[in-house]
Amino acid sequence: MIKGKNILLGITGSIAAYKSAELVRLFKKSGASVKVVQTKSSVEFITPLTLSTLSENPVHIDMVDDNQWNSHIKLALWADIFIIAPLTANTLSKLVAGNCDNLLLAIYLSYTSHVYFAPAMDLEMYRHPTTLNNISKLERYGHKLIPSRFGELASGLIGEGRMAEPLEIFEIIYNDISEKILKNKKVLVTAGPTHELIDEVRYISNYSSGKMGIALANEFANQGAKVDLVIGPSNEKCFHSNITVHNIISAQQMFDNVNKIFPKTDISIFSAAVADYAPINKSKGKIKKNKESLSLPLVRTKDILLEMSKLKTEKQFIAGFALESENEIKNAKLKLKNKSLDMIVMNSLNDPRATFGHDTNKVTVISRKGEDVNSFGLKAKDKVSKDIVNLIIRDLS
Repeated sequence: MIKGKNILLGITGSIAAYKSAELVRLFKKSGASVKVVQTKSSVEFITPLTLSTLSENPVHIDMVDDNQWNSHIKLALWADIFIIAPLTANTLSKLVAGNCDNLLLAIYLSYTSHVYFAPAMDLEMYRHPTTLNNISKLERYGHKLIPSRFGELASGLIGEGRMAEPLEIFEIIYNDISEKILKNKKVLVTAGPTHELIDEVRYISNYSSGKMGIALANEFANQGAKVDLVIGPSNEKCFHSNITVHNIISAQQMFDNVNKIFPKTDISIFSAAVADYAPINKSKGKIKKNKESLSLPLVRTKDILLEMSKLKTEKQFIAGFALESENEIKNAKLKLKNKSLDMIVMNSLNDPRATFGHDTNKVTVISRKGEDVNSFGLKAKDKVSKDIVNLIIRDLS
């Protein structure tokens, strides 16, 4: 838990320093005590007044603080967690070299545990062999990298070097120090749509975004599980260090991946919207528009959930999703029974805010052979994933 922890945040001279205010707010909101140390160049980007107001503590900048020469030692001893975000290429190189010409560097050399560091710099600086080598050295020293992200940079370039968002940094640290209920469990999650090719430019698919599956994968990973995420074509990204992403296109590819992974898993949850039918043959090139009508023979795809339920052992937990439009609870219970599932998560096509593509969902979770029914209101998908995972943990205990 973050509550009651002492968080020391180091800020260096990057335009990304403005994000540090939000990071302070997130830690304070979670009940942590926060102190901030700034390099002098970072003051050009965010004022000490802003940070002291948010942290409710004075900001430390000078090596000799209030005529005390040992501020670096006191702060290093005080901190339970030390984060440097943003970390510039300049300060990165000084950390590696062991330089000690400002307060932040002195604290780093006095701190006896691992440090979290979130680099922020322009694309070519980030790619430079010296920078990459310095990052590797900090990791070899036992410190924890929060990788830079791909995106728009201050220079206007697009690429790597953008500091991770404050919420992402907070969640990484929160999850690192939280009790891991599912530690060492192996989890399989399927997500997103599949694309069944008609020709080389057209395909059959649906509106699934993959957001719900990614939220589930993240929540399992946050609880300490090692997650395999098999996901169809999606614009959504997944960065969690406990998640291995397997990108697929077709239902057959999803089946092939799942079939390899499933036997080794403890928990599997199938949230993907897999196409029920696929063209028998894919046409070469592009089908020409030279006929008034077109026949497209289709064949049933493999029912991945059903096939895996046949392979399920007594020690495995398997859950599926059901999108229903009528007799919703009855049909979901029928699917639970017919496919020998441990749990079914039902959402309704009749609720426009709880279907494909939205950031929200409204689910009813049915388990224990249909005897246990839990209905939840409309929530953000990350909150829905917590409800589902908590029920799985309950059923496994």
